[in-house]
Order: sequence, then C-alpha cells, then structure tokens
Amino acid sequence: MSVLSQIIASKALIIPVAAWFVAQALKTIIQALREKHLNPRYFARAGGMPSSHASLVCALATTVGIVYGISSDVFAISVILAGVVMYDAAGVRQKVDKQSVILNHLLVEFPRTQLEFESFLRQLVGHTRFQVAAGAALGVLLALWWA
Repeated sequence: MSVLSQIIASKALIIPVAAWFVAQALKTIIQALREKHLNPRYFARAGGMPSSHASLVCALATTVGIVYGISSDVFAISVILAGVVMYDAAGVRQKVDKQSVILNHLLVEFPRTQLEFESFLRQLVGHTRFQVAAGAALGVLLALWWA
C-alpha cells in the first residue's frame, strides 16, 4: 500500500481535516451573509463562527474514540488536546481580540502613534464560547456521521 493510500485511508486524519474544511466554508458563508458580499479571504482566517479549531480537534477525538476505543491512550491524548485548543480559542485568543480593539482605538485617538504602525491589528482572532461550542458540535457530528 502506497503512502498516499495510507493517508487517504486514515480516518483519524481525513475526518478532522474535512471538519476543519466544512467549518471554514460555513464561516465564509456566514460572513458573506452578514456583509452581503463574498470575501474568500475569510476561508483562511482564524476566528469567527463556527470555530474550525474546535471542529478539527473534536472530530479528531471522536474519530479516535470510534476507531481505537475510548479506553485507548490515543483517545485520552486527543481529548486533552481538544480541551487545550478549545480553552485557548475561547480564552486566551478572545483576550487578544479585546486588546486589539483597544489598541486600534488608541491608534485612531492618537494619530501620531499611527505613523509608528504599518497597519491596524486584526481583531477577529479568538472565539466566543458559543462559537467554540458550535465548532465542537460540528466536529463531533461530522465524525459520528463519517466514521
């Protein structure tokens, strides 16, 4: 069996990547509906609804649980990884969003400082808890359906 066929046959690789892809596509569609025009750049961006990070790691944990069993060490590792990624997405990265809003406001209020920065900071980096929960549910449902 070739390396490519082994990769394609790996549910623990293909399903999470597909879940990420679906979440990114949904995020792009949702943003297009909000802004009333399609911006393909949203497909590659972090942040937004649903969380593709949560979708990926939850699809991974669910697939690993189905394929290797929920008592396996690899399932335990994937669940811990999913917890860390989702905590980071809704916690730490959400704080970065708030700091970006404040710093961008300061750049507007004090134009002289704007000369020191080439561009404003990107504000949509993290996720709300709801966005993470939606991404997690999407990942689990896709893995259950596919695996």
